[in-house]
Amino acid sequence: MAYVRTVKTASGARAVQIVHSSRRGSRDIEHIGSAHDDAALEALKAVARQRLAVGQPELDFGPDFAALQAGSGAGGGPLAITSSRMGYLWDALGHAYQLLGFEEAAGGDEVFRLLVLARIVEPTSKLDSLRVVEEAGFDPPAYATLKRRLPAFAKESWRQKLAAACARTADLGPASLVLYDVSTLYFETDAGDGFREPGFSKERRLEPQITIGLLTDASGFPLMANAFEGNRGETTTMLPTIRAFMDAHQLADVTVVADAGMISAANQQAIEAAGLSFILGARIPDVPYVVQAWRHEHPDEQIPDGHIFTQPWPAGPKDQRRDQII
Repeated sequence: MAYVRTVKTASGARAVQIVHSSRRGSRDIEHIGSAHDDAALEALKAVARQRLAVGQPELDFGPDFAALQAGSGAGGGPLAITSSRMGYLWDALGHAYQLLGFEEAAGGDEVFRLLVLARIVEPTSKLDSLRVVEEAGFDPPAYATLKRRLPAFAKESWRQKLAAACARTADLGPASLVLYDVSTLYFETDAGDGFREPGFSKERRLEPQITIGLLTDASGFPLMANAFEGNRGETTTMLPTIRAFMDAHQLADVTVVADAGMISAANQQAIEAAGLSFILGARIPDVPYVVQAWRHEHPDEQIPDGHIFTQPWPAGPKDQRRDQII
């Protein structure tokens, strides 16, 4: 951002400067000159405005506007920008918000809507989100109003309504493929409170944290998010989230797709006990027979990219699992 300012010097003259500032607070000041009378001051201001307008052509509003501008004494210089609005961006985000059903799920709560849209524009704190709303050209709610609404946003029923809206958008069917993964959010504090607790951190941080579990459909569209204690193991968060989602949407079966780090032996047994389908990416200790057979039949060839091998893996009499396919 750049603007013209006038400051009084020690000699009593008035200096005209161009200030280039950033949101972080850094500034670069360009000195244009000093004036001892009003005529010289206006001349220096005109020079400063011309420098700011370099490379920025002015719109031609026609002779009527030029006459109006001359009559108002504004001269032929650039017009001052009094406000700005992220109209196209904000309208597009608001339209998507409505199409996803969040407007109805949130009961038309304007504070929640502004908070969601602001954090899409710039992920930041709740307090700083109000600044984003204002920079977008809209009137932000008071911070006290935002804090009063937070208890309602934190209720389980609120999240269930949003999850239901996501499920309707995803058009889930009777055999739905869902993806699940977790992450952690840490807090700038040294003391835990039973929920925010130090635990395993992929960022190797020691501060208290919480574990966030995200359930999505096959395309990555979010379906449900749950929060767990920061010291809770990742593998123990998956089944509670999936069961809650199935109960909320009356789903008889889902296919769980996960990497080996998310499926523990206990998790796999629980999935088997629940009768759920799953696709598990895991290391196989031995080369499957179908791969050995292919190499035997094609000794001098490389396995083509994208080639798919399938091999039945029947359950034995002592195995507590269903028949599987590798």
